[in-house]
Amino acid sequence: MPLLAIPSPPRPRILCTLALLAALSTPALATDWSLCPGLGEPAPAGPSAPRYEVFVSPYTHHWSYDEEHEQVYAVSLSRLLPNNRYCGFSLFRNSFGQPSAYAFVGKSWPGLLPGAPELYVSASAGIIYGYVGRYKDKVPLNVGGFSPVIIPAIGYRFAPGASFEIQLLGTAAFMAGATWRF
Repeated sequence: MPLLAIPSPPRPRILCTLALLAALSTPALATDWSLCPGLGEPAPAGPSAPRYEVFVSPYTHHWSYDEEHEQVYAVSLSRLLPNNRYCGFSLFRNSFGQPSAYAFVGKSWPGLLPGAPELYVSASAGIIYGYVGRYKDKVPLNVGGFSPVIIPAIGYRFAPGASFEIQLLGTAAFMAGATWRF
């Protein structure tokens, strides 16, 4: 019998669930800090304004060819917050067919161009889980399948509750999809 019993590592799904819950919670590290500030507040335009946004992506284009690349499909749910901020999570199948997740916070800047008020840019930052096994080196700073990520995006709002958006996935690819607010 060994002198020191080393417990087996937690399952990746448990770690992923804990990371998502931590990212969406409001920690009490300081009285004026939270990961999703305003989570309990109504959306900026009042109680009847949309509170959530769903993003669905059926298409990803990789900048360079790799015979191991598979099509990436993604769906995300964001909670809209005051001052054009949001937080949420995404479930996706990564470029190598592995189930993956992304917990994030972000901010949008609508109407940057006076002549195109429907055009907006946004950026989200968070942590992804996926890219494990032989694909662990495909994303930077990967520790046990978890990696920090920043995703800039540009979108066009063609209706008050709907838009087309392109997200830039670093030097690997871009993802195209649509959003719906409700």
